[in-house]
Amino acid sequence: MKMKVLKQAALPAPLLTALQARYEIVELVTLTEADFSGMAGDFRALLTNGEAVVTRELIASLPNLALIAVFGVGYDGVDIQAATEQGVAVTHTPDVLTEDVADLALGLMLATSRQIPAAQTFIQQGKWPQGSYPWTRKMSGSSLGIVGLGRIGLAAAKRAQAFNMSVAYCNRRPLDNLAYRYEPDIVALAESCDFLLICAPGTASNRHLINREVLEALGSEGILINVGRGSLVDEQALIAALNAGTLGGAGLDVFSLEPEVPEALFNRPNVVITPHMASATWSTRRAMSQLVLDNVEAFFAGLPLVTPVPECR
Repeated sequence: MKMKVLKQAALPAPLLTALQARYEIVELVTLTEADFSGMAGDFRALLTNGEAVVTRELIASLPNLALIAVFGVGYDGVDIQAATEQGVAVTHTPDVLTEDVADLALGLMLATSRQIPAAQTFIQQGKWPQGSYPWTRKMSGSSLGIVGLGRIGLAAAKRAQAFNMSVAYCNRRPLDNLAYRYEPDIVALAESCDFLLICAPGTASNRHLINREVLEALGSEGILINVGRGSLVDEQALIAALNAGTLGGAGLDVFSLEPEVPEALFNRPNVVITPHMASATWSTRRAMSQLVLDNVEAFFAGLPLVTPVPECR
């Protein structure tokens, strides 16, 4: 008999197929309240993704739950305190997506500063014969401030150095043995850089970390890049800064209410938006899927989990 596993959120089709070959996967959205009540005690593992929310109430409603396997490196949607209180381990998929996310961060920096999407539209609209596209901003040799110098931030910093960019960062604390300048104050960091790259986790304490004051400090020549979480940026303050011309531009892969994106961010030459696709390459999504599978298999086999989140190590 296959073990029952509760699936709460969307997963890639190949991963789901592999899981279904090993376990009885039950879709939470298909269960009536009566069905869920009758089956709740059967689930020892819950599958979710990095954008979904796993509440204290859901965790408490599954009395035998012992594993939450997250498809994604971010797990801020999971109530970790509730999970640990109930003795539930949480796993995620770190490291394997670092390079892809850092690649897209640099891609957004180039695309926004050089206004590449808008320049393509300019050609497609037949405007080139009437004159050249307006001049844009140089990226190489500029200064980069990174908010959250974890795996992804470090990978982005390494890439930025190849563009001869100076790098500074803001973290909860300085990191040892790094040549990058540490700036404990995020406003001061924004004042000192041409690009501000957001790689911090989307914790409750980080909500709207990038606010009006930070955006004003970044200034009318500065460009904001966010590959962290949408909740980190005060979107209304961002839109106001773009409208007022007090911010130079923004490259955004994440948004506050995904998949909804404010229309005020559309059709701006100095704004580049992508649909939370930083890790969405075939090779990386396969590696992420394998980590989810490995963690679930290790759990049911009674073996150490492969990639538990720090709170569960």
